[in-house]
Amino acid sequence: MLKFQDKTVLITGSGTGIGQAIAKKFAENGASIIILGRRKGPLEDTRVILDEIISQVGSRASVRMYPGVDVADAEAVGRMFDDIQKNEITVDCVVNNAGVSGPVKCFVSSPTDEFEKAIDIHLTGTFQVSASALPVLPSGGKIITISTFFSEERPLEQRPYRFRSPYTMSQGAKNRLAEAMAWELTDRDVISIATNPGPVHSDRIYKTVYPKAAAEFMRIGGFEYLKPEQVDAANGQIVGLLGESSEDVSRGIAKAAANIPTDKSTGELEATLSRLLDKIGTIAEKIQRNTSRMIASRQFLSQEQVALSVMTLCDDGMARILNGRVVPGDGVSYPVRPSVGTAPPAVPKPDLSGKTIALVVQATDDVDFARAEFLASHVEGCGGNVVRFVSESAPARYRESKFHTHTIDITSTDTVLRWLNTAATKLGPVAAVVHTTGNLPDMERLTDLSRSDWDALVNKFIKNTATVARSSMEYFVPGGRQDPRLFEGATGSVLVVGPDLPSGRLSGVRRGQIEVFRGALRPFVATVNQELDDVLKSRIRIFGAFAGSVAGAKIDHSRMASALDFALSQDAPSSGVVSFCVDEVR
Repeated sequence: MLKFQDKTVLITGSGTGIGQAIAKKFAENGASIIILGRRKGPLEDTRVILDEIISQVGSRASVRMYPGVDVADAEAVGRMFDDIQKNEITVDCVVNNAGVSGPVKCFVSSPTDEFEKAIDIHLTGTFQVSASALPVLPSGGKIITISTFFSEERPLEQRPYRFRSPYTMSQGAKNRLAEAMAWELTDRDVISIATNPGPVHSDRIYKTVYPKAAAEFMRIGGFEYLKPEQVDAANGQIVGLLGESSEDVSRGIAKAAANIPTDKSTGELEATLSRLLDKIGTIAEKIQRNTSRMIASRQFLSQEQVALSVMTLCDDGMARILNGRVVPGDGVSYPVRPSVGTAPPAVPKPDLSGKTIALVVQATDDVDFARAEFLASHVEGCGGNVVRFVSESAPARYRESKFHTHTIDITSTDTVLRWLNTAATKLGPVAAVVHTTGNLPDMERLTDLSRSDWDALVNKFIKNTATVARSSMEYFVPGGRQDPRLFEGATGSVLVVGPDLPSGRLSGVRRGQIEVFRGALRPFVATVNQELDDVLKSRIRIFGAFAGSVAGAKIDHSRMASALDFALSQDAPSSGVVSFCVDEVR
C-alpha cells in the first residue's frame, strides 16, 4: 500500500543529505513531492531520483521543483507559495529541514555575519516557511520541524555545544516555536511537531563540523610557532584536504604555505602544516568516537532512519498524539553540569566601590523600566557607579532616568564597545554588563506576524543579545577576538535578563510565544560559558536570568538583584548553573 498516495509533501533543503532522504522516503510511499533549495544542480539531481522512484512504485505522484529559494528570503518563499496556490495545490505536510553548519568557532571569535546568517536560515527560515504555508495547509495538515539533540532541555539541564553558539541558539528557539505553533494553530486544525534526531551520518558532520571543531581547538592555543591568526589562515586552506589523496594533500599544503607570512623556511612551514592537518584529523576522529560512546548502540543514525521517523510523524494518528511535542530521537547520554536553576545561591552583598555596572536597556514596558531602575539603585547601594545605555528603539519615556543615561545604537558591536570604554574611563572599570532584552509585546499569533515584525523580535531578543555579549567580551579582553589566548584568567560578568513570564494566569499560547525567545537564550549562555570555561580557561561568565514563573507568581525585582550579586561573586566562575529562573520555587 502507498500510504501517502494523493498527498503532497514540501521539504526544505531537499537537494542533498537528510532532505533528499526524506523526499525519497515519501516518494516511495506514493506522495507528490515539492523540493526547494538555493542551488539548482542538486535539486535537479534529486528530481531525477524521485521521478525514477515514482515510476517504480507506480503512483500518481509528481515532483515540483523550486530552485533559488533561500528559506530566509521572504520574497522568494512568498513567490513559491503564490505559485503553489495559483496551481491549486494542497500541501499536506511541510518539513522544515533546511539548515547550515554556521560558523564553527568560539563565540568570542565568531564572525557576526556568519552568526546572523545561521540564525536567519535555521530560525527565521522555519518561521517564514511555516507561516507562508498556512494558506495551503488543509485541516489536519502537519508542520514537522527538524532540530538537534544539542538544544534538547531536560530538568535543570541545558546541553551546550561548543563552537556552535548560533546553531544552539536558533535550534533551541525552533523547538519552542514548534510548540508555540501547535497552540496557535489549533483552531485551524494544523499540527506542529519538532523532532531532535541524534548524530546522523552525513558529509556535513564528517567533512565540515567535526574537522572545523578540531581546527578551532588548534587555533585557540596556536600551533607550534604559529599564532592563532596564522593557524586560522592555514585552517581555512587545509581542513578541506582531510581524506584526499596524498598528492592532493601535498599540493594543498604547499599552496597554503605560500600564503602564510612567516620567518620560517618553506620546507619547515610545510612540515608544520602537515603536522597541523594530522592533528586536526586525529581530534576530529576523537570527537566522533566520543560521541558514538554516548549512544547505547554506538551507532549514528542513517539518513534513511531520520527520513522514516519524519514520515512516521506525518501519519495522521501519530501526529495527533504528538502535536505540540518535541520528540527526542537521539538516545544520547550527554553528561553536562546542571545549568538551569531557580534562585541563585545567596552570596554576600558585593563591594562595588570604584567599579561600574553598565545597564544595556531595551525597556518596552513599565516592568522593564522599573527593573532597570531597581537594579541601578541596587548597584549604587553597593557603592558602585551605574550607567544606563538605552536602545534607540526604546520608547522615549523609558530613555529618561535619574541615573546617568545615554541613548545608543545597541545593534552595533563597535558602538556598544566604545560606550563601555567611555564609561570605564569616566566612571571606573566596568565589572559587569547587564542586558535587559525587554518583554514580548502582546499579539494574537506569532504566525500572523509580518516579516518585518518577526525580524524585529529576532533582532531584539537574539541578535542584539549576541551583539551586547560580543561587545562585552571585547571590552573585558581587548584583542581577544583575534587572540583567544588572552582570555585565560580574565574576569568579568554579563547578565542577560528576560523576557518575563508575566504575573497572573497565562494561556498556553502566550507562554509558548514567550518561550520561543527564552528558549534561544538558555542554550546560548550554556554554550558560551562552556567555551569560556573549558576551552578559553577564562573566569568571565555570561548568565541568563528570567523573571516570572509558570504559576504566574508576582515578579520580585530583588531576586533579579540577587542574580546580579551572584554574577559578580567569586562563586560565579565555578558555578555549573548559568540560567536562573529567579521567581520559580522548587
